[in-house]
Amino acid sequence: MRNAAPDAQAEALLASFERTGFARAAPAILQPAEPFLDLSGEDIRKRMYLTTDPQGQELCLRPDLTIPVSRDYLASPAAGKPQGFCYLGPVFRHRGDAPGEFLQAGVESFGRLDTPAADAEMLALGLEATAHYGLAAPDVRMGDIGLFSALVAALDLAPAWKRRLIKDFNHKSSLVQDLDRLAVSTTRAKSEYQGVLSALAGSDPQAARALVTDLLSIAGITAVGGRSVGEIAERFLEQAAVAAQSSLPPDIRVLIEKFLAVTGDLGHVASALRSLARDAKIKLDAALDLLEARTDCFAARGVKAGSIRFSTAFGRGLDYYSGFVFELHDGASRQSGPLVAGGRYDGLLTRLGSTKPIPAVGFAAWIDRLSALPEGS
Repeated sequence: MRNAAPDAQAEALLASFERTGFARAAPAILQPAEPFLDLSGEDIRKRMYLTTDPQGQELCLRPDLTIPVSRDYLASPAAGKPQGFCYLGPVFRHRGDAPGEFLQAGVESFGRLDTPAADAEMLALGLEATAHYGLAAPDVRMGDIGLFSALVAALDLAPAWKRRLIKDFNHKSSLVQDLDRLAVSTTRAKSEYQGVLSALAGSDPQAARALVTDLLSIAGITAVGGRSVGEIAERFLEQAAVAAQSSLPPDIRVLIEKFLAVTGDLGHVASALRSLARDAKIKLDAALDLLEARTDCFAARGVKAGSIRFSTAFGRGLDYYSGFVFELHDGASRQSGPLVAGGRYDGLLTRLGSTKPIPAVGFAAWIDRLSALPEGS
């Protein structure tokens, strides 16, 4: 791997984050693999560099910095209190012909209860990062997983279907193709594993999970495709519950597709979604109120709603995102992939061991992509 060392321009960017009030964090490069295997998306899992220590614990070179910074925050005296961190350092992922070691800078903000203002600050700081490298007006792409979660919560579906749809949303930018896949996988599950799945479908969830986990362990399975035994058990039990509902009702599918088709500049999205909710007789008020409050906070920071391309189908490939998500791209397409990307992940710290929910939002900047932009772009 080529060594990725910070240069003066990257250090200056981090210094600007520190002046804004974010303390510099420097998590260990070698991390426990389990949090990444359980909580990151498929794209991260299949690109990780894994190893094992003499005691058999699975470790990895950190593939991102959000989880390491979150773990260090939870282990600190500040855990549960509002606290912000910034970072600059190498992360490690298989990237084909590109170097597997590359630099990321970023910001993570924990514990703030003023959600719309905290979200707006992350976008503003992300825009400052691209401006720092000479790109004053990047292409801003945005979505809100919280809106889709609110839609799914309002639907008359089995809880397992709701969890499946919400989780799958983060796996791709559009869920429409995934709706077909869900119908096919349900039919296959019923034909191949009918007896086992039927027996598990109505059982106590904790007992069923313990049974499947024990069976996998007895078989000597510790991980498959980057998934832990616990995650494999969860997915198998989810199949059992999904199979109990024969298919996704057509009217619900139509409503989901209408929702996912809403796109445009941020200023017009909320009104379109309110009309859709009114026609479908579902309640999305709280999620839409948050969307509008966030838009007002963007405006207060000088970010115009008309400059943001919003799509209800837009998501990111990390399972822990739960709300507002965004990416900043080079509009001239001189760099593939986002220059800056991030969003809200309110559930992550609980899944990392916090005894109470802690709001969290942040972003990462790809230094190699930013540095490759032409000067004055």
